[in-house]
Amino acid sequence: MLRASVWMAGAAFAALALAATGTSAQAADIPCRTAKLIVPWGAGGGTDVIFRTFVESVNKQGAKPQLQVVNISGQGGNKGAKEAKGAKADGCTLFAIHQSALTSFLSGRVDFTWDAFEPVALLTRTPAIFGANPDVPYNDLSELVAAAKEKPGEIIAGGTLGSTSHFVFLLLEDAAGIKFKHVSYDGTRQRMTALLAKNIELGEINLASAKKYIATGELKALGITTAERNPEIGDVKTAKEQGYDLIYGTDRGIVLPKGTPKEVIDHYAALLKKAAEDPAVIEAMTAKGTSVNYLGPDGYRSYFEDTFSTWKRIATEVGMYKEG
Repeated sequence: MLRASVWMAGAAFAALALAATGTSAQAADIPCRTAKLIVPWGAGGGTDVIFRTFVESVNKQGAKPQLQVVNISGQGGNKGAKEAKGAKADGCTLFAIHQSALTSFLSGRVDFTWDAFEPVALLTRTPAIFGANPDVPYNDLSELVAAAKEKPGEIIAGGTLGSTSHFVFLLLEDAAGIKFKHVSYDGTRQRMTALLAKNIELGEINLASAKKYIATGELKALGITTAERNPEIGDVKTAKEQGYDLIYGTDRGIVLPKGTPKEVIDHYAALLKKAAEDPAVIEAMTAKGTSVNYLGPDGYRSYFEDTFSTWKRIATEVGMYKEG
């Protein structure tokens, strides 16, 4: 009897210790040895590298199941989204997501959005830089806005229509009361090429891909959408300090198919939280001009609700989204 009591006490202590370390989520029943994380963009791109960095950290924790990145590119991220949406809600398929899930719905490219999934964790933010070719007569957002007010709808902004690179300019239009002429490009590489060739005046750029062009004067950086200036390009003003209430970034996170059990969601959220605290991950993200901004399931859900509400209003005002 005494031996049984000692065993029960030991088991109870072990359970409490496990909970205290945040690893109790390992008890989730997931019927696969390897779970796939669908990244709906091409291998080797910025988004792919970010998620692979997190997956490597998660797997080093000894996660069960281990994670494997599976790239399913095409349709601006929607091909992979459709496959993830139709996957079993058993924890064996995860989906890498950012605001394209909102813009694709608001632009009518797909008939579902973030709430077709279960939020697990918001991981990172990559701020936008309003880039311009070096021949434009304006040097910051204030001068750009003044020029746009003189020539409404004439200044050309390049982006993939219905994507985040398009929407960031809609957010600036909303904040500053201006209008651009929007021209579509298939992706970041094509947009950068058009900017460098001076075929367009404006385009969204990011620090990792554009820093060398900013340094050489091949591109202008008119403003960055962070709360504070970035020390790597410390002379570039934030949008906010130029008078525009615009703090924004490409916010990357992970979701699961709708109906996934809570214990499975919590299992992955705990693993990703540890990865977000991993110094190697933080260092790798910083090198890419990206910050680690972890939010768990509840916080990530609130983020989606708030962001979707604002973006839906803007998409409706510009005629992109027509409800019903």
